[in-house]
Amino acid sequence: MNSPSTRSRAGYGFVAPYVVLLIAFGVVPTGYAFYFAFTDSTDTFVGLANFATAASDFRFVSAVGHVALYLVCWLVTLVVFVVGLALLLHRVTSRAVGRSLRFLYYIPGALAGAASVLVWLFMLDPAVSPVGFLLRAFGFETFGQVVAPERLPILFTLIAFWTGAGGWIVVMYGALNNISPELIEAARIDGAGAWQTARRIQLPLLRKWIVYMVILAFAGGTQLFVEPQLLSQASVGVAGRDYSLNQLSYDFAFQNNNVNAAAAISVELLVVGLVAAGLFVVRSGFFDAD
Repeated sequence: MNSPSTRSRAGYGFVAPYVVLLIAFGVVPTGYAFYFAFTDSTDTFVGLANFATAASDFRFVSAVGHVALYLVCWLVTLVVFVVGLALLLHRVTSRAVGRSLRFLYYIPGALAGAASVLVWLFMLDPAVSPVGFLLRAFGFETFGQVVAPERLPILFTLIAFWTGAGGWIVVMYGALNNISPELIEAARIDGAGAWQTARRIQLPLLRKWIVYMVILAFAGGTQLFVEPQLLSQASVGVAGRDYSLNQLSYDFAFQNNNVNAAAAISVELLVVGLVAAGLFVVRSGFFDAD
């Protein structure tokens, strides 16, 4: 039988590679970004000047609005449909059907971000899309009409949901399986229907998992880049290359040769993500004992 000290060493051994990677690809780049955000090209401390430069750019406010609108669409869609589909999947009594559905949900997540966007570029072009007849039925004759700026938040939400929701459905399904069957049976004996059981028992017990999902989805949503960047190139400018804050940061760094302002935007996104995560954790009682 292993001694406590042996188990402790084994635990440190498992954690050590992650810590090394976290420091190399998380902590160090973050510190580097903070350094650039508060200095200029001569390595002189300039305070908040780089943040002011980024915020005064004519594209900054519109990029903030684009990302905010996308986040609202993305988070609402994610919570409603992921939780709803997980609850429906949990009620499937056939094991074979349940396994098949979980596999189908997870398949899109196997595609990398860029690959999934390229698939959607093909799907959204009425000239080559297998569902082109549906696009034309809604009045879209060209790719440019489909990806008009006012429809981009919905399109990005569809792409993000198609790529990332399947994994979360599987996670929520696993969380539902951890709920005591005796608790569900007691509710059923008391006359609770499917809706009452979900509302009074399952959803409250899923709360922390939902909060965890929202925190990660919010952080990922603020980093919107691949989708608008590829869409901008494919649409030849119909979707702008400065649609999101990450695109604007990229433009500052590689078009305007202003790495310091680009770093300032990156730091702002980090701070917003940390503050939002803190609020979600505090308001939801995430670390409170059940």
